Amino acid sequence: MEDDDILDSQDTRDSSEGPQQRPQSLMLAFFGNHVLEEGDLCVYSGSIIDVLGRVGIGEQAVRSTLTRMVNRGLLMRQREGRKMFFGLTPQATRVLQDGRARIWQQGAVNDDWDGSWTLLAFSLPDSWKRQRHDLRSRLTWSGFGALYSGLWIAPGNVDVAAVVSDLGLASHVKIFHAQADVATDIELMIRDTWDLESIAARYVTFDKRWTAHLDAGSGDDPIGTRLRLVSEWLWTIRTDPRLPARHLPPDWPAHTAQETFRRVADQTARPAHRMAGDLLETARLR
Repeated sequence: MEDDDILDSQDTRDSSEGPQQRPQSLMLAFFGNHVLEEGDLCVYSGSIIDVLGRVGIGEQAVRSTLTRMVNRGLLMRQREGRKMFFGLTPQATRVLQDGRARIWQQGAVNDDWDGSWTLLAFSLPDSWKRQRHDLRSRLTWSGFGALYSGLWIAPGNVDVAAVVSDLGLASHVKIFHAQADVATDIELMIRDTWDLESIAARYVTFDKRWTAHLDAGSGDDPIGTRLRLVSEWLWTIRTDPRLPARHLPPDWPAHTAQETFRRVADQTARPAHRMAGDLLETARLR
């Protein structure tokens, strides 16, 4: 199980249609919104059922997702009397912290690229299909694209050594940090390496959907709105390697989509926090 599997547990339908929300992605968005910053907090299953029910996830689906996530090492159980509470494991905390950095700190627009690239070359035995899949998945999540079949590239100085080490592939991988020669057409390389159309379509879809929400007013369910917002934004940005803005089309839609995301996020932050205080029954992890 890899980070991208955890954070992108949604159907890979056409980008122009947006994501098909699945219980695990919404569950992680819930814990990221209301538990991650609290540290040792756990939440009563009935509260989780209530909140996810607001975004169309039924009780049975919530219960089975909780069980599955416990079995996958993402959540831990804690009984308090006759009630069952759930909290984050260290693995889920690490993944959600990574996602939080992508969402709230890095942003979708790379305006300060220093001209450097990280290159990773690998050669794996033909029989290592799972290892190859895992490596490619982790590289995609880390912002890499396939320059050639065994040579991947990402903008900036990416610390990918830990990823390779976690997968046990350090002896099969070579990592370089470099700059492109003036003879290299960077914009052409970007178009050849990444599917810019698909990435842009995700941003356009997100912006249209959430601009319509802003136009319709805030509504009366900020906790559900924020849950959908964060889950959809993560789906939108997960395949975007934050390519240098100066080498992208001038009308690159990440700018307006990010502005829309932040407007809705600002609009829902305090109301969702207040509602969570009223709705969620919590306890401290022992």
